[in-house]
Amino acid sequence: MLLDLSEEHKEHLAFLPKVDGAVVAEFGRIAVEFLRRGSNPKIYEGAARKLSVSSDTVQHGVEGLIYLLTESSKLMISELDFQDSVFVLGFPEELNKLLLQLYLDNRKEIRAILSELAPDLPSYHSLEWRLDVQLASRSLRQQIKPSVTVKLHLSQNGGLSTHVLQADPATLLHLAQQLEQASEEAKTNHCRRVVRSIK
Repeated sequence: MLLDLSEEHKEHLAFLPKVDGAVVAEFGRIAVEFLRRGSNPKIYEGAARKLSVSSDTVQHGVEGLIYLLTESSKLMISELDFQDSVFVLGFPEELNKLLLQLYLDNRKEIRAILSELAPDLPSYHSLEWRLDVQLASRSLRQQIKPSVTVKLHLSQNGGLSTHVLQADPATLLHLAQQLEQASEEAKTNHCRRVVRSIK
């Protein structure tokens, strides 16, 4: 599986071939430190002074490297796939090897950090449903009143919780449409940018 890097990330990573290999290794250390403890603007400013560039350039370079390492670690891509993903960037062979070594050295630690950062949310376990239709009552002889009952089982921290929901088919259809719309919206570039900035 290859990484799909946006043009913005390619621009951020384009700074790496302009600096020495030791600087890229230091950027890798800063990237892992960033994941552990959060951002430190002083580090960017100090590195920018040494390299005679703006602190934004250094920050974008480190953030591009963070994205490359975290996405690779998250997907647990193989060495070959990582090399192919980086090869697309057109970097020199030495830099490609250095980035691969950074990935191999830090992927377990990055995965551990990411798993600690992930919120412990309930996850889907199973679903039961039933369709009930009331055809008549004492006051109304001919009526059709359908309702859908859903029993949702969620797992969290090794335990199961059950939620019973009941709705008429029109409400259920509207809910399904809203979920589909939200799913489509999550695929937009704007939403991806927001998610990346949260991570």
